[in-house]
Amino acid sequence: MLKILRWHDPQDYPDFTRQFNFMKITFLKRLALAALICAASPAFAKSFTVQTKSFAVNFQTGGDGRLYQQPIGADSKVKFSRDDEFYPQAGDGYIWEPALQVVHADGNTSTDLRFENVTQTNESPDITLAKIELRDPAYPFEVAIFLRAHRAEDLIEQWEEIRHQESAPVILEHFASSSLLLTTNVYLTHFFGDWAKEMISPITEKITPGTKILDSKIGVRADQFQNPNFILALNGAATETSGEVLSGSLAWSGSFQFAFDDNNKNVRALCGINPFASAYHLKPNEIFTTPRMIWVWSANGFGNMSRKLHRWARDFGMRDGHKPRAILLNNWEATGFDFDFNRIANLFPPAKDLGVELFLLDDGWFGNKYPRVNDHAGLGDWQPNKSRLPDGLAPLAAAAVKSGLRFGIWMEPEMVNPKSELFEQHPDWVIRQPKRELELQRNQLVLDLTRPEVRQFEFASISNILSVPDITYAKWDCNRYLTQPGSSYLAPDRQSHLWIDYVHALYALMDKTAKQFPNTELMLCSGGGGRVDYGALKYFNEFWPSDNTDPTTRVLMQWDYSYFFPPMAIAAHVTHWGNRPMHFACSVAMSACLGMDLDLTKMSAPDKAICAGAVSAYKKIRDVIASGDLYRLEDPHENFRGVENFVSPDKSRAVVFVFQLKDGENVPVHPQGLDPDKNYTVHELNPAPGRAAMPQEGKTFSGAELMRDGILPSCSKATEACVIELEASL
Repeated sequence: MLKILRWHDPQDYPDFTRQFNFMKITFLKRLALAALICAASPAFAKSFTVQTKSFAVNFQTGGDGRLYQQPIGADSKVKFSRDDEFYPQAGDGYIWEPALQVVHADGNTSTDLRFENVTQTNESPDITLAKIELRDPAYPFEVAIFLRAHRAEDLIEQWEEIRHQESAPVILEHFASSSLLLTTNVYLTHFFGDWAKEMISPITEKITPGTKILDSKIGVRADQFQNPNFILALNGAATETSGEVLSGSLAWSGSFQFAFDDNNKNVRALCGINPFASAYHLKPNEIFTTPRMIWVWSANGFGNMSRKLHRWARDFGMRDGHKPRAILLNNWEATGFDFDFNRIANLFPPAKDLGVELFLLDDGWFGNKYPRVNDHAGLGDWQPNKSRLPDGLAPLAAAAVKSGLRFGIWMEPEMVNPKSELFEQHPDWVIRQPKRELELQRNQLVLDLTRPEVRQFEFASISNILSVPDITYAKWDCNRYLTQPGSSYLAPDRQSHLWIDYVHALYALMDKTAKQFPNTELMLCSGGGGRVDYGALKYFNEFWPSDNTDPTTRVLMQWDYSYFFPPMAIAAHVTHWGNRPMHFACSVAMSACLGMDLDLTKMSAPDKAICAGAVSAYKKIRDVIASGDLYRLEDPHENFRGVENFVSPDKSRAVVFVFQLKDGENVPVHPQGLDPDKNYTVHELNPAPGRAAMPQEGKTFSGAELMRDGILPSCSKATEACVIELEASL
């Protein structure tokens, strides 16, 4: 169904109307003049709305032909002014932070976009795509704004297509994906971190007059410091269960900028690629597409917002979003770089005995002239090391399969060590600045994906690795960001294209990989949580949130990541980091995508039994974690424990997680989201050895009783945990 909204309304031209009343001309002259006005003016909608089930963005055009937006959160319609323009442009009267800044082919630094048309197409019964067309009346320059509304999830994706037919390239200096207008009294929650500290420092602050900027300038990754996701509370602060909330996520794996501009009348959220050092020369008839900005609305706090976003993510934001994840064992903590065929193969039988389903061989399997015996050499030389794996990867993968395990492999295709055959042969393939000493991070450099030959090499390398029989999983790493952004391939006046063209080339490479190997699961890793965004995640099954696997820290990280990403996408591995009790570490990992990174040949019998119990329990509940609704109950940032629960779509099953970070009083936890009329049997999964059973163990209660009266967990001391299954009676 295609609905075209297009109106002409002379009353939108009050100046002309007053002139007509003033001028004493004949009726025919008036009619002729009105016809002339209509012919010379753009056709525009008086008003239209893009809406979901309970969220709407209301638009109106003014007498000037510009497109205006009613601020989100405003109680009633407002009298529009230039401050309310939906996608404001620099240089022609707008004085605040612009969404678009352009230098035209003739040097004109102003742009004036007028409304042309809007169409709304039903892509499915639940999804509508609106296309709003804007055009500069003085130049053959146009912008198409796309708003895809997902009705059930109260989610809107926004992006733009910019094109022109001027005589020479146009320079794009600002090009926001979204510039949504909001009411004032807005509270911003955002997340700052660092390596091993990703996503554990939420900051909530009131937006005050002026411009608040959150940004990243690290080029080939979005994250590590400032996260490309945020939450806005409108009309006052919000909580997990109350308040008007609008979350924003930018689907982009490069430098980004969020600017929150408060002009004392409203707040504008300008979100998109960071314009820093990124001026883009757009050729005639070429299309520049901005990345998607994902907005999710909730009238009932953060929790409701997250559940909507998780549902959308499972359907549209990631690969195989409804498929439970395999339980893997990684060799890194067991062997590091020090391994050979036999040492790796000896890990297979105990892994199978533990109940593990997949083995992942990490860094160190490649390089011959420069063996990958440490992180100083070998990157770029993707041939199996002959001394470690004399017959290549295939026999090792086959041995894993023979043991009853799938086999996966680590790779870092975008990177190269200076100490490598690849760098010796192609020193011009790396991103660097001329006349400057090479600046290394982790002893490595970034390959220049803007080069066609580099793209060909990288895909050939990936294809050769993943085409090995029995490899069905890959961990794609990226252990550094850009610090010397220069390309010997790009022309001197196009160096600012590097930041953008690299990411587009990266997505093309990821897309090609995902399509050529549809049955190979892919983990998105980036020196920890450097690429945790929906731009890259659409090609991957899960992501690595941080190299920090201390379970006390992971409780905080996984809590914060869950605002924006389904826990099934969060790789959570059991390690010895922090030397926490094994039961606590396993329980924390079970609340996301469970994996192991342990030397099973050296584990104590009690710890091995705990791990085996956790694996068995996780297999029973992982479908609930994969597809269930998440309810965050007690915030670990503010309490002595963290508590959350998952509820299956049919509400027949639920899982409650309790994580003690400090000693505290053993008080009941109150699950949410249960069917009040169903009867649920309470059972602790994989209980810690030596602890007393819960008072409600094995008993049955109605959902209403459990939500009202709560469950008394079996834990109360620091680094204790309790995983409780609630199963409805048939």
